Amino acid sequence: MKFLIKTLLLILSLSAFSQEDLASNYDKKEIYITMRDGVKLFTSIYIPKDISKDKKYPFLMQRTCYSVAPYGEENFKKSIGPNTFLSEDKYIFVYQDVRGRYMSEGTFTNMTPQVEHKNKKNVDESTDTYDTIEWLIKNIKNNNGKVGQYGTSYPGFYTAVGTLANHPALVASSPQAPISDFFFDDFHHNGAFLMGYFKTFPVFGVQKTKAEDKAWYMDQYIRPTSKDGSVFYNELGTVKEATDKYYKDNFFMQEIIEHPNYDDFWQKRNLLPHLKGINHAVMTVGGWYDAEDLTGPLNIYKTIEKTSPKAKNTIVMGPFSHGGWSREKGKHFHNDIYFGDSIATFYQKNIEYKFFDHYLKGDSKTTVALPEAYMFDTGKKEWNEFTNWPPNKASKLNFYLSSNGKLETNKSSKIEFTEYYSDPNNPVPSSINYADFNGFTPRNYMSEDQRFALSRPDVITFTTDYLTEDTTLAGEIMAKLKIASSSTDADFVIKLIDIYPLDEPENKDKPNVIYANYHQMVRSEIMPARFRNSFEKPEALTPNTTTEVNFRLQDVLHTFKKGHKIQIQIQSTWYPLIAVNPQKFLENPYLANKEDYTKAFIKVFNDSYIEVDVLK
Repeated sequence: MKFLIKTLLLILSLSAFSQEDLASNYDKKEIYITMRDGVKLFTSIYIPKDISKDKKYPFLMQRTCYSVAPYGEENFKKSIGPNTFLSEDKYIFVYQDVRGRYMSEGTFTNMTPQVEHKNKKNVDESTDTYDTIEWLIKNIKNNNGKVGQYGTSYPGFYTAVGTLANHPALVASSPQAPISDFFFDDFHHNGAFLMGYFKTFPVFGVQKTKAEDKAWYMDQYIRPTSKDGSVFYNELGTVKEATDKYYKDNFFMQEIIEHPNYDDFWQKRNLLPHLKGINHAVMTVGGWYDAEDLTGPLNIYKTIEKTSPKAKNTIVMGPFSHGGWSREKGKHFHNDIYFGDSIATFYQKNIEYKFFDHYLKGDSKTTVALPEAYMFDTGKKEWNEFTNWPPNKASKLNFYLSSNGKLETNKSSKIEFTEYYSDPNNPVPSSINYADFNGFTPRNYMSEDQRFALSRPDVITFTTDYLTEDTTLAGEIMAKLKIASSSTDADFVIKLIDIYPLDEPENKDKPNVIYANYHQMVRSEIMPARFRNSFEKPEALTPNTTTEVNFRLQDVLHTFKKGHKIQIQIQSTWYPLIAVNPQKFLENPYLANKEDYTKAFIKVFNDSYIEVDVLK
């Protein structure tokens, strides 16, 4: 009862600043800001009513492809800013439709490539950010001369690329769940196509022909036909068949089909090589269970750390799904796993608020009193502070995939293998949460119980004994496989799993979940063997020949507690999350027909291992 009262009070406090309060405390202006090439971008500005020469405010800006609605100066958002603490504290909040979206002019391009700024007419998202800031500073009276920017998901990309604006007024940027490279984020993982994102393509692949204040792409939207979303994917057919049926006129889907490899098209859309010379404060935010953009936050932080020594560079990773830090749940769960109370509020009040308040209203030349890395341990379920990430004090440890099914730290002197039979016509399910398949993107699978996969003959497992002490993995994970297949192509899926003890207590908030022997997925990743040597130039496997397939899983901070077990599961299909690999090498696997689907016997040799960072 005490918790319910506490949660209710918290929700009431967070919603206390209502739409009416916003209208009472802010004036709203809508204007078009002209970019250097003449394109006009629609911009909505919320200005505190008490702004004056004696009470100046900084700007806090979000640029988005998802609409700045509601439109009309008399219509106010339900909430403004990244959190209630900031909106109540008052800033000049700025929202802008990016090129080609909603009320803005221009043509929309996914992950707009950065260009060489040889003349003033060369434009990209960083120049649009600069031009917007320049207009705001010069035309909105009584601002304090400082600008911050933030955004989650695609707006996180616009924030990350906006760090390159190099405008002197830009002092704080917070890319949250940012995309960095569409060949490794969102729509692909290591070049493998995410079929589970199939329903999102209307949002990103239909150009508008005029100014729009509502979504113009809804005629392509695929509506659920059953509560069991797996039915849709099981009847969808090959990628080629699905595209021909639903997205012949979708420009983004067609671009994906036409570019199966990491060619110049995708390389131009990789933000990471451009993140150089950043000299202001950057706080990158992500969620350990972000099924959409886990790669982006980690890689953006690490890149800025290497290339921009003048940047005040920090990273925050919590136990959240995509953007979950912006929504308070009271009791915080991801899928079945409970992580604590009011975790989003803790982040908003003690991290996000402090970051923007310091740099926009305090002394932006000094460093905010936050750790370099504020990271949540998803096993111990507590926040940790680090001076760098990955932690320097972590040490490398190899877990070998023994042929007896053991996950061992000692390498065998005898080379043996574990073999499984993979059939593309009968893929391993990526989840048994069938309702989740009806969403735009699957989310719950990131921490889902993996016991459903144990009975599959095409899934092999390697498991430690019960741990005699806590084991904390903190940092990067590398898979170094030695494999042989009877066919010419294959995907390799690796899942890192925390097996709970048999006496694990139940949770009254999840009465239908059996936590005894729960197999919680902690991290997972896929690697197409065709890209084992190069993402630009794929290569076929030579049948029945041993080869190496090495790839990185995304970072982790997870303590496997004493009495738990660590398990690795390996498989070659993962549907409907990932499009089925035909297991026959094709120049373009997206054009595979059903007759190309090839069954294969796949061996994983016992000198394969998973390299982890262990924190003592």
